[in-house]
Formats: sequence, C-alpha cells, structure tokens
Amino acid sequence: MEATGVYHESLAYYLYSIRKQVSIVLPNKISNYAKTLDIKTITDKSASQAIARFGLERQLEVWQPPLKIFNDLRQLCREREQLVHERTMLKNQLHTERTSATSSESSVNRTKKRIALIDLQEKEIRGEIAILIKGDKTLVEKMKIVSSIPGRGNLTAVTIIAETNGFELIKNKRQLVSYAGLDVREKISGTSVKSKPRISKRGNRNLRKVMHFPALAAIKTDERFRDIFLRIVSRHGIKMKAIVAIQRKLLELTFILWKNNSYYNSEHEYQIIPFQEVSL
Repeated sequence: MEATGVYHESLAYYLYSIRKQVSIVLPNKISNYAKTLDIKTITDKSASQAIARFGLERQLEVWQPPLKIFNDLRQLCREREQLVHERTMLKNQLHTERTSATSSESSVNRTKKRIALIDLQEKEIRGEIAILIKGDKTLVEKMKIVSSIPGRGNLTAVTIIAETNGFELIKNKRQLVSYAGLDVREKISGTSVKSKPRISKRGNRNLRKVMHFPALAAIKTDERFRDIFLRIVSRHGIKMKAIVAIQRKLLELTFILWKNNSYYNSEHEYQIIPFQEVSL
C-alpha cells in the first residue's frame, strides 16, 4: 500500500494483527512506476492495479509496526512541533497588533492568552516525553549517548529516535540519509544533459527539519564541524549548502553512536560517508 499520511495506518495495523505481510511504499515510487505503464486514464481502479503490479514485480521490505514507546514519542514530538509553529504565528500577529495605529487592546489580550495556553500545553508535552523516556532504562542510556553530539538537545535527540523507530529498520547510513531526504539526486545523459546535484527532499521532512538548528549549533561549538563548514563555504560561497552537509553528517553520526553504544568523542575519527557537493 501507499503511505498516505495516516490514512493507511489502520489497515496496516489490522493486516499485521491477522499475520498478513504488509509493505508500505512512498507514493512517489508508485507514481514513477505507474508512468512506465500504458495507463491513459487514472482512476481508483487503475491506480490500485498499478500498486498491485508494483507489489508483484518488486522485492519489497515487509513492514513492521513501530514499538509503542517510539510511536507515542513521535506523536508527542509532532504535536509539540505544531504548537511551536502556531505560537510563532501568534507572536508575529501580536507584534502586528501592537504596532498597528488602530490596534485593539482586547485583541492583543486574547492573542496573549492563546500564546500562554500554547506555552502551558508545550510544557505538558515535554513532561509526558520525559516520563515515557524515564520508564525505559535502556532508552535513558541511549538518549544520553545521542545527546552527547555537539549542538544536540534532548528534544532533537528524541525526535530523531522517534521518527526512525529507534533505527529499528535502518540497515545502513545510506538508507538513513535517503529516508531523511538528504540523499543526492543527479541526472547525467551524454554530453548535453547534466543537472546540478541536489538533495532529493523525498523523505521524512520532520527528520530533515529537526536537523537544521543542531547543525548551526555544531558549527559554533565543535571545531571539526566548523572546519567542514568553512571549507565548503570557501569553495562555493553558499552557506546553506555547507549547513546541509553538516545536517547529513550529524544524522549519520547519531546512527553510528546509537548502534555502537558509544559516546561522542571529538578526537575520534568516525567513518562517515563523504558528502557530495549539492544544490538545494
């Protein structure tokens, strides 16, 4: 089946409960496959036939439901992210209301109350996350390990672990990078077609998003990451390209430390996949 937001989950869990093998595929993969078929009119029937043929022709990985603790943490992290987004919009709205020549005091007060409510709800979510982690001794130690990376806060570490189901189905670093949408896509054909390498962005956007600020912090606090950043910027003059490179390296490093049960050491040489120079 296609991964259709959350709408496929109930069926996937049901089929798993009655011991059926389930494979969940990203929609873009099905779409690209369907383009190779002789389908002139796209309907629900033709789309389902394309999915069925895709399943028959390809060797697909069997889906396993995430552990309950990771599923709960993922839902809490996503809820918190939504609240933070709403709070940012409200603060921008509050600033506009305060600076307006015709601002309404009642409107300002209501906006303040909504911001205060979001602050309270975010605090509740942080508490629930802490309780879940403290209830699992193994996870407590694992969180300490991944939080030892420069620029990495507890909430960032929790989000990474939750979005990857504790790296349960991640077999290697390349698969992880692809899952996050930080893998490189490049098209070369003969001498006339040569596109610039770009990150695909065809992956978990929550995972990509949460890596941004840790990358900035790592550049400021760790000499190794700062040197990588300066080297790429000096070569291309594009800071964002260098920041994306750091995001990828931090994600790979998280995977390495998690699997090896080892804390970050700035003097240790980690085997990290070289990052190709890409456009955004």
